[in-house]
Amino acid sequence: MRPLLLRHFTAASCMGSGLDALREALRANHSGLRPCQFADARLSTWTGEVAKVDATALPAALTRYACRNNRLARLGLMQDGFEQAARDAAARFGARRVGVILGTSTAGIFETELAYRQREPASGALPAAFDYRGGHNVFSVADFVRRALGLGGPAAVVSSACSSSAKVFASAARLIDSGVIDAAVVGGVDSLCLTTLYGFNSLELLSAEACRPFDSERDGISIGEAAAFALLERPAGALPADAVLLTGYGESSDAHHMSSPHPDGHGARLAMAAALQRAGLSPAEIGYINLHGTATPSNDAAEGNAVRALFGSRTPASSTKGASGHTLGAAGGLEAVICAIALQDGLLPGSPGTRHADPAIGLDYVIAPRSAALRHVLSNSFGFGGTNASLVFSRGDACRP
Repeated sequence: MRPLLLRHFTAASCMGSGLDALREALRANHSGLRPCQFADARLSTWTGEVAKVDATALPAALTRYACRNNRLARLGLMQDGFEQAARDAAARFGARRVGVILGTSTAGIFETELAYRQREPASGALPAAFDYRGGHNVFSVADFVRRALGLGGPAAVVSSACSSSAKVFASAARLIDSGVIDAAVVGGVDSLCLTTLYGFNSLELLSAEACRPFDSERDGISIGEAAAFALLERPAGALPADAVLLTGYGESSDAHHMSSPHPDGHGARLAMAAALQRAGLSPAEIGYINLHGTATPSNDAAEGNAVRALFGSRTPASSTKGASGHTLGAAGGLEAVICAIALQDGLLPGSPGTRHADPAIGLDYVIAPRSAALRHVLSNSFGFGGTNASLVFSRGDACRP
């Protein structure tokens, strides 16, 4: 594929809002996970709640989109000059030539959870002020972001569980390559809600402590929330050495089980192999792998099998979910931003919470961050039902002819 430049990127998570906070957390191997205090949830687990979401106001013209998910999106858009970068893209290409493709899983469902508590006792009717289209509707976040940024290009939401905001990079690349648009705002937004917390608890997948990816005693996930955005466009002119480009993507659907991956990670391996092929790279050229790494026994083992089969055991790898929690539909976008920082800073991110890497998996698992000269990195995002996506990101000085 023709590489695409990440012209601008940013994120807000429990690790902090904006790139400076995220960089500091990665360097310090700091986790933003805390014992769950979300809403009135009564669960013995840890969550990655983003600070100041509820205090974030929406533009006056967009109040119909009021919900926690869109407030989190707004908080993310406000970081690192991202709003202005998107408006600059609209000025360069035309507003109709800039698309918005975002990932989410539960969107604004928390607004619906609150509305159901306020039903009219006799009829069961929802409150008159409840606006499904503006809040809960899965398309709401893309519609909100498009309007907030003054964009008029195609807008879409991918909701494929935990691979959602990795798959949006592939969707945007295809739209740009086909000439439908010249640039795209991509990423993901997923916010905490009771449906997610109690749903994963019913599956017995929540850990009672901060999650420990790829640890020999891992026992489940910690749920987080995040908003992450990147502006994708074709590179023009000379690239700075530390420019970050999307150079490959791979997708697969193994359909092995509703919620469990194939034990050998067949679908995961297909996605990684396709990303490498599209990037024109061999496994040996990847300097770091950001693993999906949910910290459940079966998922980490399956991903480890897939990585080892394709890369062997020498490529440094880690999951950053011990720092951010599993941000579900936003995970791919957040971890893409983490990979961009890793490339620019020459940093192998660590794995907060992990104490002893599982020797049975047999990877070069990075527990404490360390420096490395990186040229190409791979990021994995694998969702329920076997919806898998892998992305390859490269430095500008690794893409020069």
